[in-house]
Amino acid sequence: MSQETFEMTRVAAVQMEARVADVPYNIEQASRLVDEAIARGAKVIAIPEFFTTRIVYDERLFACSLPPENPALDMLISKATRNQVMIGGSYLEMRDGDVYNTYVLVEPDGRVHRHDKDLPTMVENAFYVGGSDDGCIETSQGRIGAAVCWEMVRTQTPKRLIGKVDLLMTGSHWWSDPGWSVFKPIAKSFHEGNGRMMHRTPGRLAAMIGAPILHAGHTGTLEGGYLMVPGSRFHVGTRTQLMGDTQIINGEGDLVAFMHYSEGAGVITADIELGATPPRETIPDRFWIQRLSYLTNFIWHHQNACGKSAYQWAKRTGRLQTYDFTSNAPPAALTLRKDEVLML
Repeated sequence: MSQETFEMTRVAAVQMEARVADVPYNIEQASRLVDEAIARGAKVIAIPEFFTTRIVYDERLFACSLPPENPALDMLISKATRNQVMIGGSYLEMRDGDVYNTYVLVEPDGRVHRHDKDLPTMVENAFYVGGSDDGCIETSQGRIGAAVCWEMVRTQTPKRLIGKVDLLMTGSHWWSDPGWSVFKPIAKSFHEGNGRMMHRTPGRLAAMIGAPILHAGHTGTLEGGYLMVPGSRFHVGTRTQLMGDTQIINGEGDLVAFMHYSEGAGVITADIELGATPPRETIPDRFWIQRLSYLTNFIWHHQNACGKSAYQWAKRTGRLQTYDFTSNAPPAALTLRKDEVLML
């Protein structure tokens, strides 16, 4: 579909303050915020990555994936068809014995498209494996590109999407510092630098691909475990901030709507023209779009290794399960030993 055929479209991006492992609560919150976006006239709505549960090392999450047909998807289909809107967001989905971070895009006629995030990020490796599709989705409303969280910071994403999409639908679940006392001397600078990286990431990706972008995020304080030793499940406590930074960026690269994490849960809307645009930034010839610090690179490799071994343990021991919606409560809470919750 060519750019000339598009008119101004009201779009929305949702910022959530979800709970860990409380899937029904999170579906209800997403439903309510989608209703708010619809009431404000939005025809395309982005909700965050992991809208059914926050992600931290918490062994309840091994039982929080959903089957391909599930209440979260039913909610999106119902909203999309009843209101003639398009909605996208991601959740943990189990298929053929493995779990994926699946971005589902639902069209106004109820058709469902899927994109599996290519590489799990850090602790996420404990709860799902990567996919292999290109994230290019042909819809009745044009070519939609799907990218999830740190897919937005790796060059393989713009390489597979450049010039191929009329709109980018993205969402994230972006941590800050781990909240440890030993981290305190650098916590402020780490948090501020991390915030700057989060803020400019959606715009840079859009500039490299050549398309407007909707970015939905999470906010609130996140508490749980932090894996420490690859090959084991030993973990310490962590308390971090989810960085939100929900954004709408038009095809010219202008930030036209924005919500900071300090504003809590809510919805932003804007009228933008959908359609491919000339890329405004060259894709770097390296793995990361932005050069990461030595500390961030170390955390990436360390947490990837820790998470992968935890996933293998959970799969081997039969702990990977779909969420039990017949229960009146989330899975039993993760209990940390005293030596595991010492603040480092």
